[in-house]
Amino acid sequence: MRIFLFLLTCLLAAPLAQNAEARPLTPAEQRYSPYSGSIPFCDNPRVLGGINGKFARRESEYWFSGLAILGFGEIEEIGFRTNGIDYIPRRYCRARVMMNDNRLREISYSIAEGLGPIGLGWGTEWCIAGLDRNYAFGLDCRSARP
Repeated sequence: MRIFLFLLTCLLAAPLAQNAEARPLTPAEQRYSPYSGSIPFCDNPRVLGGINGKFARRESEYWFSGLAILGFGEIEEIGFRTNGIDYIPRRYCRARVMMNDNRLREISYSIAEGLGPIGLGWGTEWCIAGLDRNYAFGLDCRSARP
């Protein structure tokens, strides 16, 4: 009988213990330094142009490869605020890029509020599979996706 009462008590107390440890979720738009939650869509020309320019600069100045992005295709959103409502608003995207070496590669990128110059506006983080030479985003750019 004691074992039955012990198990019943544990069963009833488990949900209470979980709620006691949960942290409060305050949406990013309601913080003391709030976010607006409005970030561009994946196919925004300014987003794609920024990625194209940064990629060209990195390849020519750092890797000396001469690679360039010729165009984007099959653009799709793969996540929006998937980390939670209390984190920085972020949109995750995936696309195919045609490179000047006639190869089609996959690019994963995110657009996040507050990542622009000096923390103003939005910014992007991106990774092209096969061209992350120092694995900053992990194998096959896994860290660039949700």
